[in-house]
Amino acid sequence: MSPIPVLVLFGPTASGKTEILSRLAARIGGGPWGGLELVSADSMQVYRGMDIGTAKPSPEERHRIPHHLIDIRDPGEQFNAGEFVRLADECCGQIAGRGALPVVSGGTGFYLKNFILGLSEAPPSDRGIRAALREELRSRGPGALMEELSQVDPTSAARIHLNDEYRLLRALEVFRLSGRPLSSFKSGPSGTVEEEPGRGGRYRFLIVGLRRGRQELYRRIDERCARMFRAGLAAEVRGLVEQGYGPGDPGLRAIGYREFFIQTGEEIEGAAASPRPFRLATDLAAVEALAAQNSRRYAKRQITYFASIPQVRWIDLGDRGGDPAEQIRTMAADFLARP
Repeated sequence: MSPIPVLVLFGPTASGKTEILSRLAARIGGGPWGGLELVSADSMQVYRGMDIGTAKPSPEERHRIPHHLIDIRDPGEQFNAGEFVRLADECCGQIAGRGALPVVSGGTGFYLKNFILGLSEAPPSDRGIRAALREELRSRGPGALMEELSQVDPTSAARIHLNDEYRLLRALEVFRLSGRPLSSFKSGPSGTVEEEPGRGGRYRFLIVGLRRGRQELYRRIDERCARMFRAGLAAEVRGLVEQGYGPGDPGLRAIGYREFFIQTGEEIEGAAASPRPFRLATDLAAVEALAAQNSRRYAKRQITYFASIPQVRWIDLGDRGGDPAEQIRTMAADFLARP
């Protein structure tokens, strides 16, 4: 069976991916590939009820371009890179079977890199060990677990933020399962994605990255945060809390949501170790400013991580550049013409 051609399109938050994809979809029809379908590589758009704060595409946009891996989990459920790769594989096969071009697009670089290069060789999760680690997190706190990780896997400890509960527990889980640090396992296969078919011959990839000047990107982030608050983000958060969700749930740890939760007078900057009393902030201007600040910091981390993805064809966005949708269409036409 011939490798499935896949367009991978990524860029930092607020870089303009949705708008560019909309214009691209209007131009890519015809020929053997009659259109495109999008597989979302956004770790927070998987959650139902979180529409405004995740900049989820509108119903009109989702009608115009079929979207996949959106609204597939409740905010209280975990979702990880392994699940993403498995489901994205299913979607890409089905999309190609319908004669359309799969487009894997989003800003979660870890998902994208694992999709392109393959999952880590590290052992799968063990429920017993994970449950024990969660109990230790509740009783000992994240600082103690991070200290333990620093002793057994300093490389991973240097990469993981203290508030990143999932990755902290995963690194300790791997060490307790295997006796080896997580950083010692390969994160994906060797070789480049253009020298050979990707993922054992399953795919061939056209990988396109979007870049904007830092100040322009930050301005767009601030403007998007302001639009989210005008669109009713505070009411969306209140609705989720009324359904029983809170700062300890995976979905509500997202930027744009976690800033609303206050415990003992301070914003919760990451995952809570266990359910704790909280209240919702009432100073919405302060919440908006904090969400914008955290979004800018996140964009900076995204840009750094994207540099580790191989064989990217970069498009610089801005007033002086050409039409990015047309540039991608040209790339895609050449890509699809190749066997």
